[in-house]
Amino acid sequence: MITVEHLTKYYGDFMAVDDLSFEIDEGHVYGFLGPNGAGKSTTMNIMTGCLSATEGVVKINGYDIFEEPENAKRLIGYLPEQPPLYMNETPEEYLKFVGEAKGLKGKELKCQVEEVIEQTKIGNVKKRLISNLSKGYKQRVGIAQALLGSPKVIILDEPTVGLDPIQIIEIRDLIKQLGEKHTVILSSHILSEVQAICEKVLIIAKGKLVAFDEPENLEKLLMASNAISFKAEATKEEAEEILSTIEEVQEWTCDEAEDGLVRIEIKGYEIDSRELCRKISLAFAKGEKVILEMTSHKANLEDVFIELTEDNGDTAETGEMEEAEETEETEETEETEETENAGEVTNGEEDSEE
Repeated sequence: MITVEHLTKYYGDFMAVDDLSFEIDEGHVYGFLGPNGAGKSTTMNIMTGCLSATEGVVKINGYDIFEEPENAKRLIGYLPEQPPLYMNETPEEYLKFVGEAKGLKGKELKCQVEEVIEQTKIGNVKKRLISNLSKGYKQRVGIAQALLGSPKVIILDEPTVGLDPIQIIEIRDLIKQLGEKHTVILSSHILSEVQAICEKVLIIAKGKLVAFDEPENLEKLLMASNAISFKAEATKEEAEEILSTIEEVQEWTCDEAEDGLVRIEIKGYEIDSRELCRKISLAFAKGEKVILEMTSHKANLEDVFIELTEDNGDTAETGEMEEAEETEETEETEETEETENAGEVTNGEEDSEE
């Protein structure tokens, strides 16, 4: 569905995207993760045709986004981090304008506007000014405009940023529904959100792809981060003798506490945590030693994210990139105006009305 090959983007001397390549299949919800300044928004803007690339190829269903922009952009619905809304219009008026910019007319325009209003559940506010809507409803209107034109690909940049917990849950449910009919690419800093919604995850750091897999498989990369810790009424020697009888336990730390207990932490096991806890409990019970408390920690997507990006987080280069972006925007004023006022709102139909 989407092919990105050797994508590179420079802002002056700063490399925001570094030889990035990946493929996205049709009909899945993808999570796009990375620290601030990692190149997520830049990559999304290039994929939607809102920003040029220094090098590389992006194809949407076989259409080159740079060589065949009209055909490629028709297949994309895009919600930037800052939704391109017109505050002095109502959602209904705004969506009609966007639909017309995307080439919809007459009955087809009316039907699609009504359909996306229903799909995003904004019918009760469709005649209120957008400026008077809550952040959550504004996000819904932004998603609604991305759905006009029935695009195959929906790209959402930080769709839940600034929302309250109830609004976040509502937007998450909406994204799950969209994933049933569209290919959805979701950028987010909320790891639990990506883990709950996305079927596959891309992680980038300093413009490079560092991981691309299902969340469960990424977690398996950090099996060594799994840990079980517990306290037992035993001496250090007694505890270590019992642990040596459990085949699955290969590495542990054991320290005696002042209260006469021994504190033990086991790491790097490869079996189910619950099953290992059961074996430990039975082994200590057989040795007539009591376990007073036990906790287990399983590697999750947050651990994977930290492990893969801890050396590639925020740097002073982020500010340098922002300054370079401003310079490039000044040099490409005409292109930027078109994409911000129409391209980001439409499926790529350039609109000269703005």
